[in-house]
Amino acid sequence: MSSDHGRKQLHAFFSGRVQGVGFRYTVCELASSFAVTGFVKNLWDGDVELVAEGAHQELVDFLNRIRTSRLGRGIVQVRVGWNEASDRFKQFGIEF
Repeated sequence: MSSDHGRKQLHAFFSGRVQGVGFRYTVCELASSFAVTGFVKNLWDGDVELVAEGAHQELVDFLNRIRTSRLGRGIVQVRVGWNEASDRFKQFGIEF
């Protein structure tokens, strides 16, 4: 993807019942249907962090898919921030 003009970074934090329920693995599976790179990671405070990069609409669709998946039942709050893409990711995966 050279000259990825307009690529964005979605930085989100999910709160609720988001650890111990396969959240990260499901997000990785969902990511495979979208043209996104980045990671999903459990945090020490019980939240899950998501950093994803791609076209803005692709990221919006990815986030909406997470919210409407079976994971949505356990999500109490999502804090979302947007930045320019860093282009430091080659694929999407789980960070430990």
